[in-house]
Amino acid sequence: MALVDDHPSRRRVLRAGGLAVAAWSLRGIGLGIPEAFAQAQALIQTPAQTEGPFYPDHLPLDKDNDLVLVEPGQTLAGGEITHLSGRVLSHAGSPLRGVTVEIWRCDSHGVYLHSRSGNTEKGRDSAFQGFGRFETNTAGEYRFRTIKPVPYPGRTPHIHFKIKRGDRDLLVTQCYIKGDPKNANDGVLRAISDARARESVMVDFTPIPGDRVGALSARFDIVLGVTPSE
Repeated sequence: MALVDDHPSRRRVLRAGGLAVAAWSLRGIGLGIPEAFAQAQALIQTPAQTEGPFYPDHLPLDKDNDLVLVEPGQTLAGGEITHLSGRVLSHAGSPLRGVTVEIWRCDSHGVYLHSRSGNTEKGRDSAFQGFGRFETNTAGEYRFRTIKPVPYPGRTPHIHFKIKRGDRDLLVTQCYIKGDPKNANDGVLRAISDARARESVMVDFTPIPGDRVGALSARFDIVLGVTPSE
């Protein structure tokens, strides 16, 4: 599994645009044991959701964390470029190092990287990778460059996530645009009965000040019901 980006120019792009993830730890300065325990108790375990029918049935040759640039020098994929990052944490708030984060989602036309995907009238955006992987670092951090999700018939905008350790799936879930009016009528999202758990998969997509292409940033922290050693 090649998780290292082989394109230097792409690595420079991925490091730009406010991609640095702020350090977060229950052992922060001045945080005593009672406060740390209370903060750990406040963590909401990210709810599991359906994988859906469109996990790629043929993975792309390029499976890195830059979904908007398949080949150096190629035109960027259509859509609002988004720097998506976050941390993968245990239920106690410890960072999970070396787990694989996979994302897959439709392109700006609503077409998935799947042979049975719908919405193919406009054709699939060949410049969009549609699927990516990233292995978390020592702080449990991951990052992707993708596009802001768009709706398609029957679904509100969303991004699919799968968290894995080796061949073992730890969690399959989805994240959503906070405040999108279509969220209220999305059956998959509404199936999360706990309001706090439902809120935990809502993400702000915020313009990056001064970004020359008008890119957005989004942060989605994922809390698993496992310990770092599991």
